[in-house]
Amino acid sequence: MQTGRRLSHLRYARDDVDFESDGTRCAGWLYTPEGTARPPVVVMAHGFAGERTFGLQAYAEAFVARGYAVFLFDYRGFGDSGGEPRGLVDPARQVADWEAAVERVRRLDGVDGGQVALWGVSLSGGHVVEVAAGDPRVRAVVAQVPFLDGRAVTRAAGVGHALKGTVAGVRDLVRKYTFRAPYRVPVVADPDEFAVMNSPGAKRGVLNMVPDPKTWDNAVPARTLLRVPFYRPVTSAGEVDCPVLLVAGREDDVVPASSVASAVDAFDDATLLSLPMGHFDGFDAAFDELVAHEATFLDEHLPG
Repeated sequence: MQTGRRLSHLRYARDDVDFESDGTRCAGWLYTPEGTARPPVVVMAHGFAGERTFGLQAYAEAFVARGYAVFLFDYRGFGDSGGEPRGLVDPARQVADWEAAVERVRRLDGVDGGQVALWGVSLSGGHVVEVAAGDPRVRAVVAQVPFLDGRAVTRAAGVGHALKGTVAGVRDLVRKYTFRAPYRVPVVADPDEFAVMNSPGAKRGVLNMVPDPKTWDNAVPARTLLRVPFYRPVTSAGEVDCPVLLVAGREDDVVPASSVASAVDAFDDATLLSLPMGHFDGFDAAFDELVAHEATFLDEHLPG
């Protein structure tokens, strides 16, 4: 289904393009540059508990200005997509949403479904690795401050954080299996409060991405904290056939730069870009530099 076509001063069209993932409707936007016949496509979605409106339009517009089509979507349970419970971050379920989105893109008219790249950030930076590992038709991957190893991220957060997360996750599972509403924990909070992310600057970094008026619910079902620590896309890296750009932030307090750098050799063809930035600077101070590097990488590996 395609509706809501609009044009901007950047001379692109944005269409609403829905798709189904395991029987649930997911909402997507297809950006296409004017005057470009069958452009290659960059598929993108947000990281942990993020929605497509949380700063990703700027990346989509930057890439469409370079002649790429962009397909930007919301996961099940987030944004304009269907699905319950709301806000559940389940890596396996989100990877399935990615796979469904890519297949939808390949069936679209007006774009080159044989020239598809994946772009992910933070948790979705791990998802794109998982999807590419299972899909040899993917032509390139950009993984920005990517969550590649749940063990490394859990160690960086500390033992106390892991123990609190486990207790909260078990509490939520008990509620699930007794048919009660989820027990939720904050996505972000200050360092002296418990949340999925409570490193210095995390709360400000996430909330700065949320558009006004801020109606986003800063909470997820706590069972998420039982799954994410065991999510290790790095173990699938050797199965990725296409070129990969890994972007590490040397000042990242959420995903250690060392966990990204140590993953490079696990890929057959990966390039590491290490920058003096924090986890959320890609939506602020580092945006222009990142877009320049990432667009150059796409230009090299995703010819139009």
